[in-house]
Amino acid sequence: MHPKSSFLVGLIGSGIAASRTPPMHEAAADAAGIRYIYKKIDLTELKLGVEALPELLTAARRMGFDGLNVTHPCKQAILPLLDELSPDAEALGAVNTVVIRNGRMTGHNTDWFGFAENFRRNMQGASLGRVVQFGAGGAGSAVAFALMKLGVRELTIIDVDVAKAQSLVDSLSPRFVEGHLRAGHDVAAAVAAADGIVNATPIGMDKYPGTPLPTALLHPDLWVAEIVYFPLETALLRAARALGCRTVDGGGMAIFQGTEAFRLFTGISPDPDVFFATFASRGG
Repeated sequence: MHPKSSFLVGLIGSGIAASRTPPMHEAAADAAGIRYIYKKIDLTELKLGVEALPELLTAARRMGFDGLNVTHPCKQAILPLLDELSPDAEALGAVNTVVIRNGRMTGHNTDWFGFAENFRRNMQGASLGRVVQFGAGGAGSAVAFALMKLGVRELTIIDVDVAKAQSLVDSLSPRFVEGHLRAGHDVAAAVAAADGIVNATPIGMDKYPGTPLPTALLHPDLWVAEIVYFPLETALLRAARALGCRTVDGGGMAIFQGTEAFRLFTGISPDPDVFFATFASRGG
């Protein structure tokens, strides 16, 4: 049997008109010599909510889609509608990539892989003793999962919603016997004792300006990782770089979750440089 040479995939979510994902995937497919059509299924434009997911999934199945990326607000709502979940998607209770084979839909989560791969490539040798993560939402759970997979010994999760931070700790702790997760309250003490911090909140985005912690708490021995990529240089990263901290921006996480989704859809590992070039050319 010949490997497939053409693929039809889509992105389901709200307000995705400016998403860089379709052009990144299509450029990677061109470079790999395969045909690839990537459709945006924007709930906002269609005037639909998550209740339309069953209908959209049925349509995708019938129309021969090979896969779907899924973003806000569908990552959790889609769980009960799928035939199967990968262990990572099950652990995180969220799906951002759906592979469709012979009418069966399998949910995966490549968000955690995106963060882990970006960190591995840019922060070799960074100390993983004590890390403080801000944010316990959907992205926060993927990042915490990635940090534990990377080998963090003690991860403190801080969220304005303390119950949310505790719930994330409770759900991930049984899966990682080596490291220790805890919910934190005292930001100053946690950051003072930390080797690194991660922003997994939307604070720092163009539409949510600011920093997730007072920048006066930063110290030069910290490494600082960011998941926000609109803009690539957030106020947090700017303050950290001014102190001489090692930093990594959020662009790589967006790219590597995409390269892994592409691999799941096509069976081909794409050239990350093509993703980077397309990502960078689209401004923002």
